[in-house]
Amino acid sequence: MQGAFDQGYFIVRSLLGAEEMQALGSAIDRDEGIRAHAFDIGDGEGRSSKLSLWSHPGSDVTGMLARCEKVAGTMEKVLGGEVYHYHTKLMMKEARTGGSHVWHQDYGYWYKNGCLFPDMGSVFIAIDKTDKENGCLQVIRGSHKLGRIEHIMVGGQTGADVARIEEAKKVLELVYVELDPGDALFFHANVLHKSDRNDSDRRRWVFIISYNRASNNPFKKHHHPCYTPLHKVPNSAILECKNIDDITGKDFMDPSTDETIKPEKK
Repeated sequence: MQGAFDQGYFIVRSLLGAEEMQALGSAIDRDEGIRAHAFDIGDGEGRSSKLSLWSHPGSDVTGMLARCEKVAGTMEKVLGGEVYHYHTKLMMKEARTGGSHVWHQDYGYWYKNGCLFPDMGSVFIAIDKTDKENGCLQVIRGSHKLGRIEHIMVGGQTGADVARIEEAKKVLELVYVELDPGDALFFHANVLHKSDRNDSDRRRWVFIISYNRASNNPFKKHHHPCYTPLHKVPNSAILECKNIDDITGKDFMDPSTDETIKPEKK
């Protein structure tokens, strides 16, 4: 299973079934729940996306998703050992207004959080259909083998060295990751990825769960959690969970504490 990251990523179609997607939607569509903690991230070009980010999975439906075998268990297999929940994001690009995200590696900034090794990865789950028109994710196949690239602030985001990106694109394949609702992209923390703005009449919401190897515990405290044991649950826990509104214990991020982004001022 560790060879699954040979290209830096892989796609699992229909990771979540229709009933599981309905349960997830019930949890995130509520204005007073997870979305109440959202903030805007500008793209430096007059547009923005909304982001909610939390440190601990919790015991609601979204927590069961982050703790289940087909998500957390799969990430343990591809990373080669015990993992813990680093954070989860609800990323919301609204129709006609959703901003772009610059080329970056997640480890480009997780490195600065005290993680010595890139033994980290994320699961990108499509809530809506994602395609070129509404700003789907783009990845550079095999770019995790480049190692960590220097990152700087670009607009309100942390982005990778543009000149290095252009050279990488000459020798590596650019892939548009188009997904249907419930499809998932598992990708390594050093994979270069970006997304364009949403120029369509459709929203583009995605759910992104990130994990760190337990053996890669950060050597300093920061705004993301240090090692916290992850209590995995069977896949059936997603549908068995009746908690869609109690978000106790998730520890939502205050964007003012994260130096890798500049939230837009209202």
